[in-house]
Amino acid sequence: MSHYDKNLDKNEANYVPLSPLSFLERTKNIYPNYEAIVYESRSYTWSEVYKRCVKFASALDKIGVKVGDTVSIMAFNTPEIFEAHYSIPMVGAVINAINTRLDPKTISYILEHSDAKVLIVDRQFHEVITKALSNVKSKVTIIDIDDKDANLPDAKKIGEHEYEQFLNTGDENYNWKKPQDEWQAISLGYTSGTTGNPKGVVCHHRGSYLMATGSATAWNMPNKLNFLYTVPMFHCNGWCYTWTMSMLHGRVICLRNIDVKKIFELIDKYDVTHFGGAPIVLNMIANAPKEHQKKLKRKVHVLTAGAPPPSIIFEKMQNLGFDVMHVYGLTETYGHILQCAWNDEWENLEQEKQNEIRARQGVIYPNLEGAVVMDPETMVPVTKDGKTMGEIMIRGNVVMKGYYKDKEATEKSMKGGWFHSGDLAVTYPNGYIKIQDRSKDIIISGGENISSIEIENTIAKHPAVSLAAVVAKPDEKWGETPCAFVELIDGKKATEEEIIKFCRETLAGFKLPKKVVFSSLPKTSTGKIQKFELRKKVKELN
Repeated sequence: MSHYDKNLDKNEANYVPLSPLSFLERTKNIYPNYEAIVYESRSYTWSEVYKRCVKFASALDKIGVKVGDTVSIMAFNTPEIFEAHYSIPMVGAVINAINTRLDPKTISYILEHSDAKVLIVDRQFHEVITKALSNVKSKVTIIDIDDKDANLPDAKKIGEHEYEQFLNTGDENYNWKKPQDEWQAISLGYTSGTTGNPKGVVCHHRGSYLMATGSATAWNMPNKLNFLYTVPMFHCNGWCYTWTMSMLHGRVICLRNIDVKKIFELIDKYDVTHFGGAPIVLNMIANAPKEHQKKLKRKVHVLTAGAPPPSIIFEKMQNLGFDVMHVYGLTETYGHILQCAWNDEWENLEQEKQNEIRARQGVIYPNLEGAVVMDPETMVPVTKDGKTMGEIMIRGNVVMKGYYKDKEATEKSMKGGWFHSGDLAVTYPNGYIKIQDRSKDIIISGGENISSIEIENTIAKHPAVSLAAVVAKPDEKWGETPCAFVELIDGKKATEEEIIKFCRETLAGFKLPKKVVFSSLPKTSTGKIQKFELRKKVKELN
């Protein structure tokens, strides 16, 4: 043992578990009167946000929520879901932010599987939540968000509590709980899996802290910036910027629904400096009607993730004054962990070449230890030639704890000491990674993950269907959309409209196939459908 290991132990003075909750405490002490959140008629300072979060945590404590309990929330980008990223962990509980576009069946599964004790929900979801709850056996306490600015005259009461009233039952002097261990869970997010049922991704305080700091560094984010929240806060905890914003004492401008005219208005009104969005959001902005556009007062920095947008979108955004960086990540990595870090020398290249480089997913964030494209069988890195495909393998402190109540899936995903992303990619000579395909057959449409197998299983239930296979069809607006190839039972008939209508009965709208092709499906000698052949066919479709 060296002298560096003798009498130099961890203690309370030199070792404190990392948690993004510390950002909020610091900011309310130093910048109490800085504006923190703006949403329609409401705005709160950092001091007010802190008090509201503490009171809500206290209120949760009073109804019996304790360390390790799950508290779900299904909400639009309003102050309530931002606050929930602090108030829920402050009582030691785990935030489970639910995708607002899901169907009742999937929501029921999430509430049951997550062991949710409380559900905070916007009243606009009255119908879907009522249906979902009818299939949930356990008792879930419901807290309604009654958004007066949403203008929802028909929004019905769902639960026994209303957010503001519930918050005011709490004590602003509540002694909130910091994690005893930074490995303690802070969030549970469900992501589409190849089995159709979503898998619960468990993230910890340490990873959330590191993602928040690393993201700020990777994007060169300054203090006191103006951040337009276009990314749904349910998606990878809003890419963890819910926590980054308190670290930077930035101003969060909430956007309830994606509306391109509203986006330009908010950018202009609040001098927005940064925002993120799926390629579809960029597509809407780049192709917005001239009467909806407003000339930018300054350069606006934008992150986009998911299927790379067409190169023309990069060019259009640049011409409008937006600086776009393409990134890559998964729910299992707290959000994005690769970035297309730009080199000034590339400014001299032709525009088309610049656009091609911008579409690459890039290199690792400073908070990640490694991301390597490997042969999944040998675990040997592929040749850096921009042609040889392998699977993206990831290692670092921003890889999830694992899948909730799924030991087998967790072990499989971490086999060999690397997280297996399931995404196939190539590596260029300069080390930049670019995704080529998805081995999990996940379709990314409008920034949302869709399981092809879930759609296939639904179509297969149609009485006229023999086999179904779903692959991604490139789409200029959405990035990708589901395309279904259907083999009918001999003697039976079905139409494209009929299949889509059948799917609509059980699937969320964004999961519906946008194109249905009837044909005999290509198969191997063992009867396995050859999806690579279907991907070739889909490129030939209009």
